[in-house]
Amino acid sequence: MNVKDQIIAFLVKYGIQAVGGLIIFVCGLFVAGAVGRVVKKSLTRFKLEPPLELLIVRGVKLIIIVFALILTVANFGVNIAPLVAGMGVVGVGIGLAMQGVLANFVAGLVIIFTKPFRVGEYIELVGESGVVNMIDLLSTRLSHFDKSIVVIPNRKIVGEILHNYGKIRQLDIAVSVAYDTELNQALKVIQEVLQANARVLHDIAPVIGVRLLADSSISIAVKPWVGVPDYGAAGAEINQSILEAFREHGIVIPYPQREVRLLQDAA
Repeated sequence: MNVKDQIIAFLVKYGIQAVGGLIIFVCGLFVAGAVGRVVKKSLTRFKLEPPLELLIVRGVKLIIIVFALILTVANFGVNIAPLVAGMGVVGVGIGLAMQGVLANFVAGLVIIFTKPFRVGEYIELVGESGVVNMIDLLSTRLSHFDKSIVVIPNRKIVGEILHNYGKIRQLDIAVSVAYDTELNQALKVIQEVLQANARVLHDIAPVIGVRLLADSSISIAVKPWVGVPDYGAAGAEINQSILEAFREHGIVIPYPQREVRLLQDAA
């Protein structure tokens, strides 16, 4: 039997099975896509975290595709029991080789379910800080005010001390006035400046009071609350507005002073 006859015999024997297997697999892909879209639409009413929603949709699609692949292989008359056992062995090997990735994945699930922070909140952890930009299954992204991005593996987050500021932050501004200043007037001027600033949150009372009695001035603490996106700009605006208001009301911000005495030698 020549090569041509062998090819024809092979196609006659396995052609129908190959076409049937291909049809099963293609149908499985279409079904997986359709079911994934239905599941995604159904999950929107539960208001889940985006990574968890993505995980569920991908998991459902993967299960359907694997099932279609098994049916495709079985259609060729292949005994799938050894195949499943082999896949288990390969899975163990891959798991050992990807311990770090799996640790990040599990930590990502812990973060998604426990929700120690959400997208848009300002956090500090493992020596880094920033606004949570994205929570993925493998990593968490923080954005800084200088537009840079910090990517932290999720396994570095779970079990660490976390400081979550939420979506608001408190400014810590220090203003100095001379000792002969009418203190109540200075405090009133600062209060008016804060009330006039659109970035300051007015539903939370700011902290305004004497911080320190320094050598040559009275230090006043000014601690208003602002939204995380306004943190940098609000501080600069408030400092400038306080300076202009003090000049307008004749309130003096003293220069640092030192008194030096020269003692002559009695001899």
